[in-house]
Amino acid sequence: MTLQLQAPSFAATISSLASPLNRSTRRFVIRAQVEPTEKSVEIMRKFSEQYARKSGTYFCVDKGVTSVVIKGLADHKDSLGAPLCPCRHYDDKQAEAGQGFWNCPCVPMRERKECHCMLFLTPENDFAGKEQTITLEEIRESTANM
Repeated sequence: MTLQLQAPSFAATISSLASPLNRSTRRFVIRAQVEPTEKSVEIMRKFSEQYARKSGTYFCVDKGVTSVVIKGLADHKDSLGAPLCPCRHYDDKQAEAGQGFWNCPCVPMRERKECHCMLFLTPENDFAGKEQTITLEEIRESTANM
């Protein structure tokens, strides 16, 4: 049996016993979603509001987008110790978090105001709302069934 830990979920691979004549194996993957701590969600919520004001950007008109990204950042803060961008794929999340390029606000956001996650949108973006605030309750409501 092989257990492979992947934050924020875990995956277990269980190989069945195979006879020498039948060399096939079966693999089962089990995943469990772990919620970020409320403290981390609140920290990332406050950070997002502050950075939106500082950078002159706005949250998406659909607060569900904002909520999911903030929870993803909070999850990475809990599991990796850094708010690694949750909207990208990484072969090694821990190494990426250590490097810092994709930690929020990422280098493209800091240098060119380009947020891949649509968390921080410039006023001319078609999806930009008019708000730079979001409540913890809005985040809870938007992500309750996820």
